[in-house]
Amino acid sequence: MDIVFIGLIFVLMNALKLLKKYIIDSQIFVSMMGTFFAIFFMLEQNTFRWPTVALLFITYFSGYLYTKYQNTKHFPTILVLNCFAGIISAILIILNHNEIRLLKWFFIILLGLLYNSSFLETYIRKIPLLKVFYVGLIWGLMNCWLTLPEFSFPIFLISFLFITALVLPFDIRDMKSDTVMTFPKIIGVQNTKYLAYFLIFAATILSVFYLEFSFSLSFFVSSIFTFILIYFSENSNKDSYFSLWVELCSALPFLFLILFEKLYLY
Repeated sequence: MDIVFIGLIFVLMNALKLLKKYIIDSQIFVSMMGTFFAIFFMLEQNTFRWPTVALLFITYFSGYLYTKYQNTKHFPTILVLNCFAGIISAILIILNHNEIRLLKWFFIILLGLLYNSSFLETYIRKIPLLKVFYVGLIWGLMNCWLTLPEFSFPIFLISFLFITALVLPFDIRDMKSDTVMTFPKIIGVQNTKYLAYFLIFAATILSVFYLEFSFSLSFFVSSIFTFILIYFSENSNKDSYFSLWVELCSALPFLFLILFEKLYLY
């Protein structure tokens, strides 16, 4: 039995290593999380379409690859991949949507380029404290504008507040290596957590008032788990705590929605 147990542990550890290498480090995981977060709001607004899901994933994936591989030897390959992804995205929009959505998508792409493009003298990621809000802005626009016929301010606020809160633990993780001033460096780790709690709480309150009951319930339960993960966020934690578990929080509203439906809770 001991040999079997040790064997199972060995298999599990190797599976986790493969997961980190091929799913998390490749930016597939964060792209899936962003896509699931958007699907949650598409379902609430009855705008779910598979071409839109494909567009969201491709946009997130190419954007995060662009950010990760700048100033590396792989960047020329990533640029080619991004150009190909852009063509595929444009085709998806033209065939399944309209020119307005194409303009929306192009505007969000430009915002993404402003976030972390080394060819710019000053880009958003270099500006102290702005990074967390800018990431929330882009994810919010993906959820409330790109995927919907008209801009939804409540969905924007919920997305913006929730994602901004989720970026703060990553600032805690990177506080010793960041070259710009971030909230943990200025107000400390504990106060950064308080700020994240406030943002999550505000997003949850808004969800109660503006989302249908089943969706607000799923968001509420997700917020509880998010509170817990923020509470245990420390600079000494392993990278996988943030890149796996904290990153997973953005998909929790969708996952709990599906789980509760399967359990016939509403």
